[in-house]
Amino acid sequence: MRQDSNEYSTRPVLVDEDGPRKNNMIDKIKQLRQETSVSLSQCKKALEEAGGDIDKSKELLRKWGEKLAGKRGGRETSQGIIEAYIHANKKIGVLVEVKCETDFVAKNDDFKEFAHNLALHIAAVNPLYITEDEIPKELIEKEKEIYKEQMAKENKKPEMMDKIIDGKIAKYKKEIVLLSQTYIKDESQTIEGLLNEAIAKIGENITINRFVRLEI
Repeated sequence: MRQDSNEYSTRPVLVDEDGPRKNNMIDKIKQLRQETSVSLSQCKKALEEAGGDIDKSKELLRKWGEKLAGKRGGRETSQGIIEAYIHANKKIGVLVEVKCETDFVAKNDDFKEFAHNLALHIAAVNPLYITEDEIPKELIEKEKEIYKEQMAKENKKPEMMDKIIDGKIAKYKKEIVLLSQTYIKDESQTIEGLLNEAIAKIGENITINRFVRLEI
């Protein structure tokens, strides 16, 4: 017996509603991985906690990186590399010593890229110290005296003047301390944040031991 073709047209069509959402999440995981270089599993976890928001996921990854950096901060860094950078005009040069725990990581591409980006930043921004602890007290006192002289004619109350000077000193420290500086390639984070990201990504303690910047 011949069947009516309309019999088949009445059957329900099954649609996988979760399919587009799954594909969207996969795309976001790939995007976050590409933009941060963090492992796929960490990217997936961050996106799930952030409800699929890329920017919030990046912030979570940074916080996790800071936490991991704190745990690994006491580990000895006896291996590493010395990264060199010479500007195209041959008038600026940088050497930076970046240390890690193992020779295996010292040969890692992510570690080398971090050191290279660090050298580029130092060449462009010209920090004077790695941490605030390295700043001589005499330099800070000298800066305070300069600010006081500049404000002497403004007739401000002493307590107000002290607050303004403290703010200027804090800003000055951020300008000359490497870890406090805003990363030249990403104004949303500092060099300390970049360091913590590298520690989280690579899984070893990383330290910036010293650098020298030459300019003609």
